[in-house]
Amino acid sequence: MTDDGHNRRFPFGGGAVVLAADGAVRAIRHPRRDHSMLLEDAGTSVEAVMHDAAHDWGKGFAILDGGGYRFDTPTQLDWATDGVDLRYELGPLRLSVRRRIGTTWTESYELHNTSARAVTVGCFAVSTPWRDLYGSSHDSLHRAVHAHVWAGGADAWVWAIPMDGSGPGLGLSLTEGELWAYSVESRDQVSSSNVRGHLYLHVTDHARAPHAMGGQPVIELPARGRYRLGWRLQWYPSLAELHAEREPLISIARVAAEVGDSLPVRLAPGATTQAALPLSRNSPGIFHVHAERDGHRSRISVLFHLPLRTIAETRAEFLLMRQRPVERADSRRHAFVPYDNDSGLRVLAGGWSDWSDARERVGSALVLQQLRRLGWGDRTALNEALIGYRRFVLDHVVQPDGTVLDGTPGHRVPRLYNFPWFARFLLDEGDLDLALAVMTRFYALDGKKFLAFELGSVVRDLAAALRNAGRDPEADALTDLLLDQAATYLRYGDELPPHEVNYEQSIAAPLLDLLLAAHALRPAAVPAPELRRRLGWLRAFAADQPDVRMREIPIRHWDGYWFGRSRMWGDVFPHYWSILSAGAYLAWPDGLLPDDETASLRESAYTILRGNLVTFRPDGSATCAFVYPSCVNGQPAHVADPLANDQDWALVYALRHSPLYG
Repeated sequence: MTDDGHNRRFPFGGGAVVLAADGAVRAIRHPRRDHSMLLEDAGTSVEAVMHDAAHDWGKGFAILDGGGYRFDTPTQLDWATDGVDLRYELGPLRLSVRRRIGTTWTESYELHNTSARAVTVGCFAVSTPWRDLYGSSHDSLHRAVHAHVWAGGADAWVWAIPMDGSGPGLGLSLTEGELWAYSVESRDQVSSSNVRGHLYLHVTDHARAPHAMGGQPVIELPARGRYRLGWRLQWYPSLAELHAEREPLISIARVAAEVGDSLPVRLAPGATTQAALPLSRNSPGIFHVHAERDGHRSRISVLFHLPLRTIAETRAEFLLMRQRPVERADSRRHAFVPYDNDSGLRVLAGGWSDWSDARERVGSALVLQQLRRLGWGDRTALNEALIGYRRFVLDHVVQPDGTVLDGTPGHRVPRLYNFPWFARFLLDEGDLDLALAVMTRFYALDGKKFLAFELGSVVRDLAAALRNAGRDPEADALTDLLLDQAATYLRYGDELPPHEVNYEQSIAAPLLDLLLAAHALRPAAVPAPELRRRLGWLRAFAADQPDVRMREIPIRHWDGYWFGRSRMWGDVFPHYWSILSAGAYLAWPDGLLPDDETASLRESAYTILRGNLVTFRPDGSATCAFVYPSCVNGQPAHVADPLANDQDWALVYALRHSPLYG
């Protein structure tokens, strides 16, 4: 231990833990990079504004008998050579915290009811302020972490991994007690899209969100009773090695299946469940399965879904009946717009561009195209709808020179994200000329420095269609633009240009899509080590929680605000753009990884595609965002936004790959 008069630094398995004068954890130094794994009240401007000592690791809050208490400054503090002991008074309860740091780091939080009456613990939460933020791509990849949380009772764990995917990562696993929720604070218009917020781990969050994550327990502490939460933290080379030291009460290899099929479940020796095994259901929905052993409880969450064809055809009927603004007089009546499932009203965008009749809503038209390709649905209705949508696109969205407007009435500056999406629609409608004009215009607008979604695959398919039409010079010119862009992004290295978010999964996935397309065209242009490096960046965004909403689903935490009606920040699981990761994994060529790793990539892709089916309801309605935490800024969450908006892209990808994943 070293003491600089303000902070005390304890060696921790090659890294270090820095404790503040009040005994809270100020920093966790990474063993290889020496950056902190936690938010600091310095650094990026947003980080400095939103983080302060009140959110340091180990502080938190409780709701007891309906009254709220926060713990910050201890009433008693005792330093040890390897840590600290702290005491806090929380009304009727006393909280004792023991923190010991060495090769491993252990913590315990004991609630002691010192009163003569029973006390209801409706909420108990501990701050774990991971440095999960995007200052820039370079800062993210070198100094930030992805925090993957599983609040599954006694089987709870956290995996904090550097954003470039390199080890070691920091694993937290329970040794005593249970964690049933996590919540988020400090998410608002100031922190915006580049900061995930402060994450709190909950023994329970029943007082604020009793419904969350399958249900929150109420803890009754009898007079003189105690409740003890304990965990162990250690550096691990990989998440698999963290799991190797755990014995979960309940685990599952696959978290989604079609109704009528079964899902095998593994129980630890001595563990029991009331569910019939293997799991099977004849009705669709999410099902929470509990296990228990020696008074310890755990939970997993799985999805049974209708057949993909049923989901897609029902969704198409809903789109045609409810999400076209048929009240309009011109061809805009054939567009697709957001829909409020609560009121039954189509939504007018006004000045909110993420609710426009263009942009991401083109995904709804692509669903219809995929159904037509597969021979599913009412072909006459599909053809009529697509003819009308094409008329809308030509009249109001795509100009003759290939410029894609940002929506009607068309007074916003063109947005580069939109170009490949509408090129894809036009290509699949057989309009090679306008699709080529769109992509040529994209590059003329400096698209070489922009990672639009689907860029690599759209250029690849468009070039192939041009060659099939005998237009080799145009195909060559377009291919050269793609190869030049790939070379540009290889030169950028980890200093990627910011997009609408400084760095995110939907930068890493389109980057890999671009480089994979270039590699397929000219392998020497994108060497295999460059692909493998960026694959690590993309895979780091997701983990393997035993919950269909989370397994392999990359972290995204702002889309509920921008696209939803509730305008709620916070983790969105699943988010439909997770399918970009699935697309990259399925495009990964054989031979660049060991066969078992390539097979694992494929299965991760199918897991993402299946998991996103939870977005679509049996009646064809859908939600654009499921905000996963129990609460965000104290507002109850773990809720589906009432707006159907941009989520149909998840169905587009499921239909594209339907022969593969079943």
